[in-house]
Amino acid sequence: MPQLPEHSGRHVLPIPDVPAKGKIALDAREAEFPAYQPLRPPAGAPNVVIVLIDDMGAGAPSAVGGPCRMPAMERIAQRGLTYNRFHTTALCSPTRQALLTGRNHHSAGMGSVCEVATGAPGNDSVRPNTVATVAEILRLNGYSTAAFGKMHQTPTWEVSASGPFDRWPTGDGFERFFGFVGGETNQWAPTLYEGTSPVEPWGTAADGYHFSEDMVDKAIAHVRNLHTMTPDKPFFLYVSFGATHAPHHVPADYIERYRGRFDRGWDAVRDETLAAMKQCGIVPEDTELTARPEGVVAWEDLDDTQRAVYARLMETYAGFAEHTDAQVGRLVDALEEIGGGDDTLFVYIAGDNGASAEGGLDGTFNELMALNAIPQSLDDVRSRIDDVGGPMAFNHYPVGWAHAMNCPYQYTKQVASHFGGTRNSMALAWPAKIRDAGGVRPQFTHVIDVVPTILEAAGLPEPSTVNGVAQKPIQGTSMVYTFDDSNAADRHLTQYFEMFGNRGIYHEGWTAVTRHSLPWITRQRPSFDADEWELYDTANDWSQARDLSAEMPDKLRRLQELFLIEASKYDVFPLDDRSYERFNASIAGRPDLPGDRTTMTFYPGMDHLMENTVLNVKNRSHTITAEIEVTDGATDGVLIAQGGRFAGWSLYVKESRLRYAYNWFDSQYTTIESTEPLPRGVVHVRYHFAFDGGQPGAGGVGRLYITDRLVGEGRIERTVPYVFSADETLDIGRDLALPVTSDYPEGHANAFQGTLGWVRIDLDDDDLSHQEPEDNKYHRIMSRQ
Repeated sequence: MPQLPEHSGRHVLPIPDVPAKGKIALDAREAEFPAYQPLRPPAGAPNVVIVLIDDMGAGAPSAVGGPCRMPAMERIAQRGLTYNRFHTTALCSPTRQALLTGRNHHSAGMGSVCEVATGAPGNDSVRPNTVATVAEILRLNGYSTAAFGKMHQTPTWEVSASGPFDRWPTGDGFERFFGFVGGETNQWAPTLYEGTSPVEPWGTAADGYHFSEDMVDKAIAHVRNLHTMTPDKPFFLYVSFGATHAPHHVPADYIERYRGRFDRGWDAVRDETLAAMKQCGIVPEDTELTARPEGVVAWEDLDDTQRAVYARLMETYAGFAEHTDAQVGRLVDALEEIGGGDDTLFVYIAGDNGASAEGGLDGTFNELMALNAIPQSLDDVRSRIDDVGGPMAFNHYPVGWAHAMNCPYQYTKQVASHFGGTRNSMALAWPAKIRDAGGVRPQFTHVIDVVPTILEAAGLPEPSTVNGVAQKPIQGTSMVYTFDDSNAADRHLTQYFEMFGNRGIYHEGWTAVTRHSLPWITRQRPSFDADEWELYDTANDWSQARDLSAEMPDKLRRLQELFLIEASKYDVFPLDDRSYERFNASIAGRPDLPGDRTTMTFYPGMDHLMENTVLNVKNRSHTITAEIEVTDGATDGVLIAQGGRFAGWSLYVKESRLRYAYNWFDSQYTTIESTEPLPRGVVHVRYHFAFDGGQPGAGGVGRLYITDRLVGEGRIERTVPYVFSADETLDIGRDLALPVTSDYPEGHANAFQGTLGWVRIDLDDDDLSHQEPEDNKYHRIMSRQ
């Protein structure tokens, strides 16, 4: 039997098998061979747990003085260390790719989110095979590996039944995966996968289902199983929450815990948070608050309605954060129950970027409207404020609260130039090794430092070859040197930042930065050459409050040159601030699963089809045809549906009559019904939409046909311009997750009761030139998740 040599260097993975030495004989009773030794990591290698919270600013968690109660994070900090200069990339997919690979996000192909990938090597969303993940490295060294929650690193054209699956979580080195593959999901009704297979949640919101609870239930069951079966085998557990990304969905009792807590407004909360951060030793005593960003007004200048709505949206977010942390607390309890708490390297990262400004200046009841660049009036939010946080809402707070949650720094998520977009709170515990429990570590650290930290803690070398492919060097710096010395000199000395043209460079305490755009501001962007750079001495100006560019132009110039060097080294160029164009795969230069096809035929059983893997029916005339067999029995149910409660469309049968429903952001519903019942036998039914043309989102006329006979007609005044949903799918023969219309029930109960042969979508040969935007006002659409 092949056997792992005792002194294997582990630089080449998988570790080559070496035949076991022994005594061979004709008769097995006379042969002598040692028993096969299963692969294990080096002695003393710890379990590794990474917990990642989505969309949380540096000043939000109570563990660092913030207003969101997070006792589990406090427990980790008290048992270990808090890092107060930890940084991310300012956006979701890039941070997650960097976290799991130890390479800068452009080096790992993830310059922005997967949905707007381009053909450029640093922005194509394809993790090169020269960049193995830490999950794969640990798996090939004898760890058990599993991921639960959000994974937003799979190229969009690969998220279908056709795969390929080598960049799905299970292809990234995780032996088990349960969660969703995308930027966001409905916490009450998520779109889920087990491995690479779609699965349904065990229940609905009415049943008490919530995704954060479900994923942690499964994570706890998994580690208990491992402990029972292989207690000698360390595990790597990645628990990556969709929370606290919008929609902010949380049980009502958690929201009520914060009733009135934010009535004082974002200015007062920032003051209180900074004072608490100073008291905790998270920031120096001389740290200054930065100014409110453009468009955000003083709380005292808001009217009573604005204050009431904004405060309730923030109460909901804070409850969401506490609820999420409570699930982490259950996981920590489970680890301690099995005796693994002391021997676990536990990394708790509160945010994959700064707090999100994607709710706009007023916040939103339906975040999908913001995703489509459609403003929602404050009255729309106020009229449904009691539903916020629940299954009837898809809410997000306003920019002012994002800025407050990033206290004391400037700007927000997406703005990679400033710390508001890139600095996040992080706590790390390893009780068996870390003696300075409760200590604060001020060394400059970055998300790419996590992988080398894990490898050093496990006694594993950086591999030179993985699966036969020579590897790019890991670009992060291990943080183990900080464990025993709070005064250790920084080792991560230089770090570039870039996102959508917002860019910066850190070097030995200094930062040079330029803010190219803001996610909530609509206007033409300047040329990159016209961007104004700022200079900060962060050793003496913790929050980047005092710009020294005018006083020290030579220093600024040297740092700008260093940015060019680092950006060239790590595949940052070309800079890309395009907005609407990048939603078009052919313009952006990425593969498009439907390609040039204008027709696709679907069959019963095909569901969970992501929006960007099927034909795009938005902003053009199209036809939907279905072949069904009508018998004397019941024939109600859905033939085809796309989207869900917050935007979408559905072709279905009710009371033996053909119907089409169009849901414009849960605000306007149009239902077209046939004037006669369906005849018996095999029938072809058809819906045709004649698009008016003009700007994206224009209306048109919908017509229903039975065997080519017009049986119904109606006008749809407005349509969804860009995105029906980030998680709801196209389904055949039923409408999964949340229904497009209340005209039929939720879940499997809306399945078509007759016999469905097939459904075909045909796109008309419209002139689509009118869809090009006049300016760059759609930047915030492009830059989601």
